[in-house]
Amino acid sequence: MDETTQLSEPAEEPQPQIPPEPLPPIQSRFLFVDVAALRAKQLKRGARPRLGEETQLPHKAERVAMEEVKRGLVYYAVPEPKPPQRDAEA
Repeated sequence: MDETTQLSEPAEEPQPQIPPEPLPPIQSRFLFVDVAALRAKQLKRGARPRLGEETQLPHKAERVAMEEVKRGLVYYAVPEPKPPQRDAEA
């Protein structure tokens, strides 16, 4: 029982990507709602708010998510539209 087992270092959690400068505001209401809803889901699962310590946080995750999106603190990507598929009727 003289064997020593080396414990591996605990892997550090990947830090969230916060934009170095705020992203441009979202012009589409529908895209804003989609991005904020996805961010609210992350917050409800335990993600840390990105608003900072100096601001007083609202109580609901949805409000925090909307404020983060409005300030440009959330990355999002819009997928390329797929070309329509034609059915082969030959």
